Amino acid sequence: MPRAASFRFLLAGVALIYSAAPVDAETLREALAKAYTTNPTITGQRATLRATDENVPIARAAGLPAANATADYSEFVLNASNSFVVPQRQGVARANVSIPLYLGGQVRNSVAAAKIRVEAGRATLRGAEADLFTNVVAAYMDVIRDEAIVGLNTQNVRVLDVNLQASRDRFQVGDLTRTDVAQSEARLALARAQLQSAQAQLISSREGYIRLVGTPAGTLEPPPTLPHLPDSPASAVTVAIENNPVLIAAAKERDATRYDIGVARATRLPQINAVGGSSYTNYLGSIPAVGGTGTTGSVPNANKSVQAGLSLTMPLFQGGRPAAQVRQAEALNARAIENVTAAERNVISQARSAFAVWRSSEQVIQSSETAVNANKLSLEGVRAENSVGTRTILDILNAEQELLNSQVTLVTARRDAYVAGFALLAAMGQAEARDLGLDGGVLYDPVVNYDRVHKKIWDFGGDGQALPVATRTVQSPTQTADVRRELDPLLDSPVDRNPALTTGRDAPSRQ
Repeated sequence: MPRAASFRFLLAGVALIYSAAPVDAETLREALAKAYTTNPTITGQRATLRATDENVPIARAAGLPAANATADYSEFVLNASNSFVVPQRQGVARANVSIPLYLGGQVRNSVAAAKIRVEAGRATLRGAEADLFTNVVAAYMDVIRDEAIVGLNTQNVRVLDVNLQASRDRFQVGDLTRTDVAQSEARLALARAQLQSAQAQLISSREGYIRLVGTPAGTLEPPPTLPHLPDSPASAVTVAIENNPVLIAAAKERDATRYDIGVARATRLPQINAVGGSSYTNYLGSIPAVGGTGTTGSVPNANKSVQAGLSLTMPLFQGGRPAAQVRQAEALNARAIENVTAAERNVISQARSAFAVWRSSEQVIQSSETAVNANKLSLEGVRAENSVGTRTILDILNAEQELLNSQVTLVTARRDAYVAGFALLAAMGQAEARDLGLDGGVLYDPVVNYDRVHKKIWDFGGDGQALPVATRTVQSPTQTADVRRELDPLLDSPVDRNPALTTGRDAPSRQ
């Protein structure tokens, strides 16, 4: 599926959810848009790319004319006694111009390397966007998962508390033993401990959400269905090798290092410059007249000169420095080549691993849904059988625990499947801002800054003092484990609210 089309389906699903969401609800699309505009990782990477853009005019400057002016003022405190024309002071002004004519290809290669590194920086920015979005999706799904787990554990504590009260009542009338009560007490204590752990994890997930998105997680809407994902690891790898931004950045860096070799070789080649200069010297009236009495001749108190010509620099011996620089550039090129292979391996591993986790989690979801429904029926049956004396309290406790375990497994599998699916899209280079079409402002275009600066030759200028772009989170409230979300109907077992739980207190009357 084409890159742009792949996320049109995703955003269409988001739009449907968003249109039906409560006013204070937050969608995944909104979370991604907030992170895109206010997350310091992505705004810092944009600044890094802007700094990389400046390497092009810096490299080009070495091939442009250079002009400078100097001025000196001197006072001659002590002069030789045998000098007939000795000034007491002088002022000198000089101006020089140098125009590079031939630098052995150094400028050409430097500019080419800088341009390719700009392209690598853009690919790196794409990779940073994909990583950020993947992390936001994971944080979003972590909050949804942990809210559900807290809700499930809260239900479990409530149910076990009712069970314990019923067990104590039945113990008082001699229908149960002290062992049965102890089992109920132990299971309730364990459930409360599990609830505390789940609440701590929820707080951690909510704080992680603030770190990435910049604002607290409100009522998060269920995420939209992901677009069509590849049907095999091989097809995922094929797309990833072509589109993954990290791999593209590594390849661009490899290409840039080839030009670096040319830059190093240029240091041992001749250099030709056209040079010109002028100077003006003024002795400030400090040269006396020449001759004795009656002599009218004098030395001028000012003079000027102008020069123009060619300058040839022929390196003969530099202590082995050029050869060392060439070898160094060649070694860095070899490292860049290996980095491409390493990046390719990593991309292949990411694509295959994400595909495996996604497919596995999808299968776990199906199995867990079946297990949840079966455990609900099992719990109902065990409770009914306990009421007629064919099941023990421990059987009920085990059935309740099995239901809770299957519910938690289902919630976790849903989270894992969605995150792995999005990570698979990211590995394939299909989870970036240009694919998402995020609301909230114009998407950042790195070409705009490059077009603005790459041909500038004026020495005076700048962009001014940088101001913070990313939002701070120091004012965000400390997160709690309060859960406002209702449980998924599949997880919200009706047996947990069945009045039959409390009829255990009347069990002796039925026997």
